[in-house]
Amino acid sequence: MTRASFGFRTLTPAAIAALMLATHAGAQEQLVKIGHSGPLSGPNAFAGKDNENGVRLAVEELNAKKIVVGGKTLKFDLVSEDDQCDARTGVSVAQKLVDSGVKFVMGPYCSGVAIPASRVYSEGGAMVSTVGTNPKVTENGYKNLFRIIASDTQIGSNMAVYAAQVLKVKQVAVIDDRTAFGQGVADQFTKEAKKQGLAVVGQEFTTDKSTDFLSILTSLKGKQPQAIFFGGYAPQAAPMARQMKQLGLTAKLLGGDTLCSPEVGKLGGEAVNDTVFCAQGGTMLDKAASGPAFKAKYKARFKLDADAYAASYYDQVMFMADAMQKAQSVEPAKVGAQMLQGSHQGVAGTYAYDDKGNLKQAPITVLTFKNAAPVPLASY
Repeated sequence: MTRASFGFRTLTPAAIAALMLATHAGAQEQLVKIGHSGPLSGPNAFAGKDNENGVRLAVEELNAKKIVVGGKTLKFDLVSEDDQCDARTGVSVAQKLVDSGVKFVMGPYCSGVAIPASRVYSEGGAMVSTVGTNPKVTENGYKNLFRIIASDTQIGSNMAVYAAQVLKVKQVAVIDDRTAFGQGVADQFTKEAKKQGLAVVGQEFTTDKSTDFLSILTSLKGKQPQAIFFGGYAPQAAPMARQMKQLGLTAKLLGGDTLCSPEVGKLGGEAVNDTVFCAQGGTMLDKAASGPAFKAKYKARFKLDADAYAASYYDQVMFMADAMQKAQSVEPAKVGAQMLQGSHQGVAGTYAYDDKGNLKQAPITVLTFKNAAPVPLASY
């Protein structure tokens, strides 16, 4: 018999061969789920979406390359979840991703989520690559946990050095939002500021939901700080800058990486110009060899400008894929071991990790705002 029946159709021998070949090819494909946990709703959604886009861009490029590991072509699939920058939600997201077989997770964005969620990922055998900067993120001894940017220790300390040695201020005040990130980076700034001989003339606290800072700013104005360090996020920093201007408070507003977001300019307008100074992990993309090309392809793909950490998320996914090829495995333990042995030259810098998962060398870029847009000043 030269034909085979299939429902109401008949297939020629050539068609049968093609079908068998396609089935065989499909069997030789290895699915690798790349999870993403970040704020996709709420005031920090702009950051979560930017991070997700960095992962998506890497996944699309890797799928086009058709990487082969262990004789099988890897098919990367992005599984993104909204953790809302909320610890309880983030832990639930972690369990959901682990239960669905995700072994590689990009995120969380917020330290307050990364710290409790990392336990769930560790118990589930998943690799985690986070931008959570609080030092506690990497202090619990979990394997296969990587911090892909500088920590609060590096970011907060660098801003204190910058305040003392470049801005030449003598008196500073500190405000933090009581989150794991905000408090952590503010504490590091305060410690280094004192080492630099700066007088900390006032310390105030707020929340990551507040938008009215007139009371605490009025209190600080009387203490005449030349700079105020804010440990917190962009949705609070922007109105804080506007209210400083409203009160005639001429101090500079300093902060960590979250204040480097274009969102600060969008929300704060001209009030942030030459007033907000921030430190962001990584080198200046415009000065990096492949930085301009990355920014161009990101904008072409998403019709948006890349925000703070799209390049870092993209780089880490590429590092993981490179490690999979070298280890000839998609098992997180083997991939992680390969990453700890080697390094990866990415868009935003060189990635090489110590045994705790911290970057061995984490460059910092200081930015300010011109025309309500972040402008890099120098990398250290």
